[in-house]
Amino acid sequence: MIRVLLADDHAVVRDGLRVLLEAAADIEVVGDAGNGREAVRRACEQRPDVIVMDIAMPEMNGVEATEQLQESAPAARVVILSMHSTSEHIFRALQAGARGYLLKDSAGSEVVDAVRAVNAGRRYLSQKIAAAVLDDYIAERRQSSPLDSLSRRERQILQLIVEGRSSADVAQTLFLSPKTVETYRSRMMHKLGVSDMPHLVKFAIQHGVTQLD
Repeated sequence: MIRVLLADDHAVVRDGLRVLLEAAADIEVVGDAGNGREAVRRACEQRPDVIVMDIAMPEMNGVEATEQLQESAPAARVVILSMHSTSEHIFRALQAGARGYLLKDSAGSEVVDAVRAVNAGRRYLSQKIAAAVLDDYIAERRQSSPLDSLSRRERQILQLIVEGRSSADVAQTLFLSPKTVETYRSRMMHKLGVSDMPHLVKFAIQHGVTQLD
């Protein structure tokens, strides 16, 4: 039996995925999560074989959660299920350790196929993602993403800040002092060449860190 954890900030999506997956005799949904931080915690508790993960989630996005899972629950294989089909989103997800990438508008039975494939140790990309385009993008990627200049902690703080969290709130969430958060924010903005919050928010949206609802 393949044990699956679902991570998506929309309950209706999680419910739909649960029905779809549990219709397969060899798959059991053992839990769900509404954001990336909760997904990491639940993965550590429930030790699923496969995690079906959205990218755009509050608190911590799916890419950052996938990267953390490589350390905290390395046996779990991640399948990204997203509405985003840009090369930036796909590349960062695979770079973070995802074994599969599906588009929500074409998921259907592909989710079951993807879960089985990654559980068996294979990769799975949605049929709507042209492999040639992805290969060309990775081969021709001459410069690293600006996000690569940031540490994991800086990326975590970036997401929380652009989602409107105060320094005190970010500090409490990440178990830091407000002064430390301010130091991280200043250093992060300097690295990115960004001087104010509107431009920082624009950068975060463009690079798939967060999105506007």
